[in-house]
Amino acid sequence: MDTQERSWAFDQPVSSPFARPEGLLGRLAGVIMRRTNRRDQQEVLGLLDIRPGQDVLEVGYGPGALVRLLAERTRAARILGVDPSGEMRAAAAKLNRAAVAAGRVDLRTGTAADTGLPDQSADVVVSVNNVAIWPDLNAGLRELHRVLRPGGTLLIAWHGGAGATRLARSLRLPEDKLTHLNDALATTFTQATRHRLSTLDAFTATR
Repeated sequence: MDTQERSWAFDQPVSSPFARPEGLLGRLAGVIMRRTNRRDQQEVLGLLDIRPGQDVLEVGYGPGALVRLLAERTRAARILGVDPSGEMRAAAAKLNRAAVAAGRVDLRTGTAADTGLPDQSADVVVSVNNVAIWPDLNAGLRELHRVLRPGGTLLIAWHGGAGATRLARSLRLPEDKLTHLNDALATTFTQATRHRLSTLDAFTATR
């Protein structure tokens, strides 16, 4: 019997070290993610509208590069993060050592469907390049709706976009899956909008 978690988008077990990095392969995956996701993170930062004093949650922070950008380039009061990998928590904490020590960054173990956070903990929630490996899309969206404050914004992005690299093209979701994601957002949230960035297919929604 197959007991591995399965991706809602690909309907197959999630076995890649990029999904839940562990051990040596997990650490190597973290290094690759830091190098290949830089452009994606810049685009996401440009799409987010983070106002001074807001709390931001990143779901699936990986090695912590976007957390660092959020800490350095926004005036968010606090950057929270949940990721299922203990390896990535350690790597992200090391990369953001000063912000963690100052209490501005709070990195935890968790998933989109089970963040472990109280209701209405964040004003903005962002997830980059991990939604397609969630086991249950609707459970994840319900949980992120719960932790967002009224009027808060959710941004979800996945490999693709108008000028996708070869890697992004190989990982791009088919149109029916992108439509399914958009429809699921529209059902759980309000004002769901699809954006085609240069390397990402992104979606924003309001609680």
